[in-house]
Amino acid sequence: MKIRYTVSVWTATLILMMGATAAQAQSAPKVNMTTDIPPGIAIPDKVETRIGTLKFFDGFPDKETVAKVYDNLDFQRAVQAYLLALAPVNMAGLREGLLGVGPANVTIPTFEANMNSRSIFLTANATTPYTWIWINLHDGPLVVEVPPMTLGMIDDFWFRYVTDIGIVGPDKGKGGKYMLLPPGYKGEVPDGYMVVRVPTFESILVWRNMPVKGDIKPAIESLHKNTRIYPLSQAAKPPANTFVNVSNRDFSTVAPADYPFWELLNYVVQNEPVESLDPVTLGFFASIGIEKGKPFAPDDRMKRILTEAAAVGDATARTLTYQSRIREAFYYPNSTWRQWLGGYKFEKQPGVAYLDAAAFFYFYATGVTPAMEAKMVGQGSQYAVGIVDSQGNPLDGGKTYRLHVLPNAPAKDFWSAIVYDNQTRSMLQTDQDFPQVSSLDKGLVVNKDGSVDVYFGPKAPSGMEHNWIQTIPGKGWNMLFRLYGPLEPWFDKSWQLSEIELVK
Repeated sequence: MKIRYTVSVWTATLILMMGATAAQAQSAPKVNMTTDIPPGIAIPDKVETRIGTLKFFDGFPDKETVAKVYDNLDFQRAVQAYLLALAPVNMAGLREGLLGVGPANVTIPTFEANMNSRSIFLTANATTPYTWIWINLHDGPLVVEVPPMTLGMIDDFWFRYVTDIGIVGPDKGKGGKYMLLPPGYKGEVPDGYMVVRVPTFESILVWRNMPVKGDIKPAIESLHKNTRIYPLSQAAKPPANTFVNVSNRDFSTVAPADYPFWELLNYVVQNEPVESLDPVTLGFFASIGIEKGKPFAPDDRMKRILTEAAAVGDATARTLTYQSRIREAFYYPNSTWRQWLGGYKFEKQPGVAYLDAAAFFYFYATGVTPAMEAKMVGQGSQYAVGIVDSQGNPLDGGKTYRLHVLPNAPAKDFWSAIVYDNQTRSMLQTDQDFPQVSSLDKGLVVNKDGSVDVYFGPKAPSGMEHNWIQTIPGKGWNMLFRLYGPLEPWFDKSWQLSEIELVK
């Protein structure tokens, strides 16, 4: 039985546009129980869409339409799942790289000298040596003794902030004993610890070892002397840890963007409690076959969809990162400098996720803490992301650019400019160990007014070798400008960062 329409000029036009005719719409027979159906409820027998022609018999889809719709639905959900999974897969990439150095909990990998571009890490810095420790709480509570004067955090396996460590953490830079409790732990907790309940069984503990008057040796000595990690059950006689110097090490902690992306996501889903993540996100993962307690075994059709969705997801993440359409993403009016949005929770407003901001961050960066974005005058750090030049053009490794850092840069400690590879989002690999210029650099040329010119290009301008970061013809790049101990003029924008200018 055909549905009877009330035909107006607007309704008839709409029906004609969608492949039906007004005559067809009026052909339904009269019956005793008849209600005029308002426009927009019924679907025509043929609908033209971006996924092709969809056909219906009186609203019922034919077999070809069913196949098209389900392929499209699975693809849409897979792309959205990819973007939502950037955070945990980012963490899984870290896990893969760090466990290649040594087992979780036991191993303490540290860059005992500044990290250089040989190691592939998402937007790591080259000015303060890192310690990266992979934490596994499947066997119960863990004691972590941290040295004084660190700056770091714990993020869970979904890459959510758990706590700060060190200067802006509970130990206030004095160091001390942290007790990390696994999900659902209900046992007794002895006194004398800074207690941290971690929502996931696996997590990352990372901190920066702060130099003393520019010398990193005292911090590394303190690290070896004061850092210990051991199960609470062995607190009476802690086992030894293995300290590994990973400076100048050729290894990667960046996750793949193709089909293996889904396998890393499946590992996280299988190993963490359902309660540790929201139902909607887990629902997206489950809709493509990644569900707690069930094997991830896509058939050939679904593998093709997931492979294409990974490619489109990666393309989407790159577009959100390199060509943002969010006006608030830029620091100043008519500026190209990007900033983090949504705070460390990536919320557009309380309780509302900022999806594009989260995708940008988790594609591009590592480490979530309020200290990276909150206003803390004289503490923590602030970041400005340089993606394009002053005209909005991509940064070309075959050309020369200049960044003019105005006098009195608002940094209590120091500022730095570091160049990254657009492909890996890791430090650009060139003939330079450290693709950076910092206000701490010896030999830095400072202009008479206190400003500094930083150059980027294949060759250094004459006399500016200490102010130059090498780039590679044929490769794109981006950069981060960091302020450590940011001061009020940064926050009130009375001091502004100049644009990256092409030198002609």
